[in-house]
Amino acid sequence: MNAKTMKLHLIPVCVLAWLTLSISVIAQAGWVSTRIGTGGQDLNTVFFLDSKRGWVGGDNGYLSRTDDGGRNWVRQLVSTTAAINDIYFRDKEGGFLLAGNTIFITRDSGTRWSEARRFLPSEFEGASVELYTVRFSSKKKGWVVGSVSRRDRVIDSILVFTEDGGDTWQRQRAPSRLELIHIDFVNDRRGWIVGDGGTILTTRDGGQSWTRQTSGTTATIYHIDFRDEKKGWAVGEKGTVLRTVDGGENWTPVVTNVRTTMLSVQFLNDDDGWAVGRGGTIIRSADTGRTWLQQEATTKQNLYALYFNKKTGWAVGGDGTVLRYER
Repeated sequence: MNAKTMKLHLIPVCVLAWLTLSISVIAQAGWVSTRIGTGGQDLNTVFFLDSKRGWVGGDNGYLSRTDDGGRNWVRQLVSTTAAINDIYFRDKEGGFLLAGNTIFITRDSGTRWSEARRFLPSEFEGASVELYTVRFSSKKKGWVVGSVSRRDRVIDSILVFTEDGGDTWQRQRAPSRLELIHIDFVNDRRGWIVGDGGTILTTRDGGQSWTRQTSGTTATIYHIDFRDEKKGWAVGEKGTVLRTVDGGENWTPVVTNVRTTMLSVQFLNDDDGWAVGRGGTIIRSADTGRTWLQQEATTKQNLYALYFNKKTGWAVGGDGTVLRYER
């Protein structure tokens, strides 16, 4: 499970979707909903290399690939029964997949996946590791964040990195004991991490050190997206939407009428962005995130992940739900 495994933390809330100055309901003309035969399992992550080749991953090690832009999906086998929480490619050949406590790697554009690193309970005094997000800051250096739990209670976070393209992974002392959920880099020096309790951390030296930024909220932040070193957006619990134009020195809350937990956000350019969340909630901004328009969803399933590749967008969620958007 995941939202990435954030599904464990989400509490049902009411969705308020009436017109306000900052958010209004419009017809969802571009999103088309389909389902992949996952046997009732949730899809937690989606990634497309180009307009044709993409992957979705979900509960119980479910992985499926398309080579025709989502018209057909073919199941792929990965040596895991854990939830697949993230899929990420640093280039067209080299990709990474996170499932439970394990990092998998491919060097042949996703044809074969092999285990690169598994974090065993014996390394954490019997506690269990769950890995959430993987991102690369350069061709060789990559990062993974996650949580450490004992008896279903998060007791610490985990931050690991590679300097050899994913062949080996090393632990770095986590900059927070709160759960770290998502990481994003814009270049080889500047990056951000978000997580529980309104946590936003940033690095200016390629991850050698991390400092806390003031988010102005205690809500869990599930996802962050930066276009460059200045412009970024974050989403989280109870409809939390934040934006910054100065690299996170100041985070501004965006007042919306959405109270649903938002789980993923992506901006296609400086102006146009999307976010998805629980109950099929989809919102869109065309003014750098100052205001958002709520889209009338074709599903009530929770939407856990969002990915745009140029003009085509994808969102995935509960019970094998796949949404496709064509600009």
